[in-house]
Amino acid sequence: MNDMAKNLILWLIIAAVLLTVFNNFSVDNSPQAMNYSQFVEQVQNNQIRQVTIDGYDIRGERDDGSSFQTIRPSAEDPRLMDDLLSNNVTVIGKEPDQQSIWSRLLIASFPILLILGIFLFFMRQMQGGGSGKGGPMSFGKSKAKLLSHEQVKTTFKDVAGCDEAKEEVEELVDFLKDPSKFQRLGGQIPRGVLMVGPPGTGKTLLAKAIAGEARVPFFTISGSDFVEMFVGVGASRVRDMFEQAKKQAPCIIFIDEIDAVGRSRGSGMGGGHDEREQTLNQLLVEMDGFEANEGIIVIAATNRPDVLDPALLRPGRFDRQVTVGLPDIRGREHILGVHLRKVPLADDVKPEMIARGTPGFSGAELANVVNEAALFAARKNRRLIGMAELEMAKDKIMMGAEKRSMVMSEKEKRNTAYHESGHAIIGLLMPEHDPVYKVTIIPRGRALGVTMFLPNEDRYSYTRQQIISQICSLFGGRIAEEMTLGPNGVTTGASNDIKRATELAHNMVAKWGLSQEMGPLMYDEDESHQFLGGPGGGSSKFSSAETSSRLDREIRRIIDECYKQAEQILHDNRDKLDAMTEALIKYETIDVDQISDIMEGRDPRPPKEPGGSGPSGGLGVADNSPSDVRPVDEPEGDNTDDDTRRRPSDPLGGSSGH
Repeated sequence: MNDMAKNLILWLIIAAVLLTVFNNFSVDNSPQAMNYSQFVEQVQNNQIRQVTIDGYDIRGERDDGSSFQTIRPSAEDPRLMDDLLSNNVTVIGKEPDQQSIWSRLLIASFPILLILGIFLFFMRQMQGGGSGKGGPMSFGKSKAKLLSHEQVKTTFKDVAGCDEAKEEVEELVDFLKDPSKFQRLGGQIPRGVLMVGPPGTGKTLLAKAIAGEARVPFFTISGSDFVEMFVGVGASRVRDMFEQAKKQAPCIIFIDEIDAVGRSRGSGMGGGHDEREQTLNQLLVEMDGFEANEGIIVIAATNRPDVLDPALLRPGRFDRQVTVGLPDIRGREHILGVHLRKVPLADDVKPEMIARGTPGFSGAELANVVNEAALFAARKNRRLIGMAELEMAKDKIMMGAEKRSMVMSEKEKRNTAYHESGHAIIGLLMPEHDPVYKVTIIPRGRALGVTMFLPNEDRYSYTRQQIISQICSLFGGRIAEEMTLGPNGVTTGASNDIKRATELAHNMVAKWGLSQEMGPLMYDEDESHQFLGGPGGGSSKFSSAETSSRLDREIRRIIDECYKQAEQILHDNRDKLDAMTEALIKYETIDVDQISDIMEGRDPRPPKEPGGSGPSGGLGVADNSPSDVRPVDEPEGDNTDDDTRRRPSDPLGGSSGH
């Protein structure tokens, strides 16, 4: 609603109020009403001086000067005029009102005009007019939201943990501010920038920071907003979006999740998709077609660059790919600094300790840690957020919420303690294994117990010895159960441990070339394109029976050797296994200091804080999952490993957790 309409409504309300007040306080000069019989009687008694007859309405004046009003009945009274004249009453006639031809024409055409107005109103709404919202007839209109430079407040100061990505896009800001700086040397700014990285790493935030630094209009739209059920709608929306962008140039168009519309054409198990492919074709033409789009920079974000059409990635369209990866320890510290400055902190909070304990966390996950810590502090009615709350928040995100209300039998509790102690002792004694940070038998999420490992530094590749050590530690829980309960007492809690150990051994032989028997060959086909019409399909390059048999034998050999090695370690350290189990039953959670006491043959010291808060050596730790060992060029996924055990009620599942 515009200002003129608001002012008109205001004045109408004021006029209505004034009229009401005037009517309430005005003097009542209306004539006295009386019935027709009284009127005839007063006429016959010479009490009426004059009358004015207007149809059925009769008004007049008495001899005493007072006025009156009466209504003539519908029945004809032929003696009325004789009585008035015989009693010397002055009769005044009134000319009947006659409507003009324009008034009669307006009244006659009013229903037609009303119907026509309603029809035009609904047509305008269906076409997306009026309220500004799109209607069913606005298929071809762009759904991109325009944010002016006043609305975009994000700058590079709000983006942390991706310094290399910021350096790559800073020249976009310089071009938008001063295009002649590049043009006089014959340089052309990239028409499109593709931001690639795992979810939650800040791709959208970085795009907003570019617009905020350059102080230019910012169009934002999702890739799924282009595609509709009707063929050609998406292409029309692309054309409309670029037409709007040309009017606002220089500007930025940000397309989030571009893989929804930019997948390879003609790919997929069911053939192509006409609407999506036509939309992609139009996008390709708009970015680098016959007409140039000067001053328009397209920024797109995706975590699936492998599925995009090659024509979209060629120079002239998306000229540059910016990788926004998971932050390292220094990047995590900077990201935490951005989020922690928004909340009140206690003096004991050390962002560098939090960053060290959260390897593999994305920016969104680190923000969630701070938010959960604030919620924990609010529940305890505290005014400041301390390290204890951040530790609890980190543990909750990584392992799930504690379930202290869950009732476990003494036998199940002791079996869980032996299982987790087996993991911890193998992890402590195997070479090149990540140090053990915390062991707990408090149920979290779907897990009955958790063994946490803290890597000393961020790791991007793994040695053969590290993988062997992790396979051994995975079998530590099952071996501890077998040593204490016998072969018939082993539970289903190690199902996920066995699965991950088998995957590691398989990858060592078939993917990473870490087996002397099979040599440095790739026996597994790349399965990343099997549903996209690309090569592969999940079949092995070496599909002969002899090769498959050799692979199986080598995998079994690695598993057997690791199992025997882990079993020997636990037999040699049975006293430490029993001592750690008793400590877990007593305290439920033990930390680094208590674990060190047990391994050195001393009684574990009492915990520093009830509830298993972290030791003084550092804040929370993410486990490096053995199943997440991957070459450095593979995309990172979830890198936590809680070494958890499934509940007995779910015997078919593996371990849960992040």
